[in-house]
Amino acid sequence: MDHSRVPVLEALEDFRRRGDIAYGPPGHKQGRGVDPRVAAIVGLDVFRSDVLSLNGLDDRRQSQGVLSRAQELMADAVGAEHAFFSTCGSSLSVKTAMLAAAGPGEKLLLSRNAHKAVVAAVVVNGVEPIWVHPTFDTERHLAHPPEPDDVRRRLEEHPDAKGMPLITPTDWGSCADVRGVARVCHEFDVPVILDEAWGAHLPFHPALPAWGMDAEADLVVTSVHKMGGAVEQSSVFHLQYDRISPEALKQREDLLGTTSASSLVYATLDGWRRQMVEQGHELLEAALRRAERVRTAVAELPGLRPMGREVVHEGLAADLDPLKLVIDVRELGMSGMQAAEWLRAHRHVDVGGSDSCRISASITYADDDETEQVLVDALRALVEHAGEVERRPPVRLPEPSVLELEQAMLPRAAFFAPAEHVPAERAAGRIAAEMISPYPPGVPVVAPGEVITDAVLDYLRSGADHGVLIPDAADPSVRTVRVVARDAVPHG
Repeated sequence: MDHSRVPVLEALEDFRRRGDIAYGPPGHKQGRGVDPRVAAIVGLDVFRSDVLSLNGLDDRRQSQGVLSRAQELMADAVGAEHAFFSTCGSSLSVKTAMLAAAGPGEKLLLSRNAHKAVVAAVVVNGVEPIWVHPTFDTERHLAHPPEPDDVRRRLEEHPDAKGMPLITPTDWGSCADVRGVARVCHEFDVPVILDEAWGAHLPFHPALPAWGMDAEADLVVTSVHKMGGAVEQSSVFHLQYDRISPEALKQREDLLGTTSASSLVYATLDGWRRQMVEQGHELLEAALRRAERVRTAVAELPGLRPMGREVVHEGLAADLDPLKLVIDVRELGMSGMQAAEWLRAHRHVDVGGSDSCRISASITYADDDETEQVLVDALRALVEHAGEVERRPPVRLPEPSVLELEQAMLPRAAFFAPAEHVPAERAAGRIAAEMISPYPPGVPVVAPGEVITDAVLDYLRSGADHGVLIPDAADPSVRTVRVVARDAVPHG
């Protein structure tokens, strides 16, 4: 295929050259009505390129096939049989993918370190989760993806399960044995769905971890805005084999997706695909060398411990994305959240993620010598000023077994059940009617339907007191908890 072509960008260019005046949405009419004070900040070209796909980029019959041609080029670029663009971010794409594999009341295997979007999909879709516990790294207090043998065990116990969504790479860059998990799932003739939101760059350089389509996954969801070059909310479904029907996937996406898709997302997805096909290897090669230089420099700073391939050698993860720089800061006497706050306040550096133990920074093809030096200098300054950072009450990290809660009700049933709010000190033994997810990385510590324990409450309360953000809890301070009302709890 001719990857120099960019159907969406070409159609947008034609639209602007023709000077069409639209008498439908968007109401700003390609920027004519935009407040100049807004345009001065975000740029008028953003609005000039904000065009409806129908009666704008294409006619109402889509006779030019603008979007379908762009999707075919994307599929060809990454070795998929089909690709579908989504403008609602991978959070919604994952829900769509899960709904394409299993319907209400059916079972799906899920790793318990899944992002809150996956647990939200369980609530929305009404599927029954069969939890597969991840590989827990006690030293780093970190969950890595589950092993193929763990998946096999759960499929043997639940042969009626319809498949498995699997997160890889994780927010912290550790990767699953995708081929191993896929082959286990395929032995049972069920699909493996990859939430590869952090992996849009993987197809374009052989030194990166295996790309899902190459590793026999059935369906891969990527967020191109995370490690690629498209605007926020850009997401792509990639599909191969016949375990998930393209027709079913399109119908589910139509059910959940927007009817007002953003041309900005489509155009930047289209342009990024061309860039990666033409220049991706060279750009990613430079990024890989840059990431290695930064990791080496950070390793020489006292009190900072960058995570490297030791997690692979120790058998904790199948692979590691070298462009994800994950740094343990506990030896500095602070949490990752405190480190992130200091870096923002004092060096104007915003890291990608933080938790009670570490911070993370993504090195992408867009970094240059300046951003490399800014990051290293900021981390050096953090070490030099660590003694000045206010000491806060520590987060009381639990043993891994403490995080394995009993599932007493299906998540959907618990979420929609009559609920009440109880003081945290009286919540142990009650069934959660909400998700409680420290963010980032946004992995629920408590999911709807799970039985709350004192140990988990102690962990969450100490985190909230330390400054951990828990945005999805009804009470972000976790002083009260939303639980299923006693008369709504099933008996027997």
